[in-house]
Amino acid sequence: MPPVIAIDAMGGDRAPGEIVAGACAAVEACDVDVLLVGPYDEITACLPGGEVPARVEILDASEVIAMHEEPAAAVRTKKDSSIVRSAEAVRDGRAAAMVGAGNTGATMAAALLRFGRIKGVHRPAVAIPVPQLDGDRAQLLVDGGATVDPEPEWLVEWAELARAYARVRLGVTDPTIALLSNGEEAGKGDALRKRASELFADVKGFVGNVEGRDLMTDAADVVVTDGFTGNVALKTLEGAMRALVGGVLGAFDTDEATRAASQVLLPALAPLYAQLDPENVGGAMLLGVDGVCIISHGSSSALAMVNAIGVARDMVGGGVVGHLRAAVTPG
Repeated sequence: MPPVIAIDAMGGDRAPGEIVAGACAAVEACDVDVLLVGPYDEITACLPGGEVPARVEILDASEVIAMHEEPAAAVRTKKDSSIVRSAEAVRDGRAAAMVGAGNTGATMAAALLRFGRIKGVHRPAVAIPVPQLDGDRAQLLVDGGATVDPEPEWLVEWAELARAYARVRLGVTDPTIALLSNGEEAGKGDALRKRASELFADVKGFVGNVEGRDLMTDAADVVVTDGFTGNVALKTLEGAMRALVGGVLGAFDTDEATRAASQVLLPALAPLYAQLDPENVGGAMLLGVDGVCIISHGSSSALAMVNAIGVARDMVGGGVVGHLRAAVTPG
């Protein structure tokens, strides 16, 4: 039977319209059943003729957690919010996974409080897929912002979780792990990285330190860092790619000669643009919680939601939570 995926219909800058459209499209595109969570009237207003399609169900939730709200407090006080009810649907077995594009902190808090942590995990981490320009698969950046001030031992936990996740998500038999620092030498970095580097010596697949320039390359399948640095690195990459694309498009519109050249070059650049487009990434998984929680970016379109739901389906089908539990279980 196809898995049921719970969708926070009210999460994201383009909710509920784009979220609902993407969820409905995913039914056929991903072969899933969908549980749309949010105010019933607002969701049905986005459906053609107000009719709920086959294989789609609505779970009414009266509250919405906005992007600006403090995550933990909002999850505690807004117990009938769409994101909390989505997490509860997974906890209670009504859905196999949840997908949210809203307040990232609230999505993480809801999953953590309703799913609980995998035994042996101190704090969760977000595994962000980063396009790899000189390879045929993505690179995982962990943590992308869930835990900004971790202990060195937690980075080792995330590395073990990420190796298990990479096997399922990336299809890599023996994933390599690197520690993001300000130099390749083992002694480089602040106190967190120096201590973590010592601990990583016992982690299978560890290839040493990498620098920011090694992101989007085949230097390692998984790059581990604290959530603060990881989020800054991620946003820096996004900004740089956006500026690069804007600069190239601007150059192509300089004069008649460049516009003529663009007719030849743009089709050749289209695959690269598609590879870099966040809409095609498919969302990030929250590692360390005892369930499948996929976080999509805040400006997600219908296409982004289809891709995120596809990742959720694949992680359920691949039994990823079982692999994650095994990765941090002693012995």
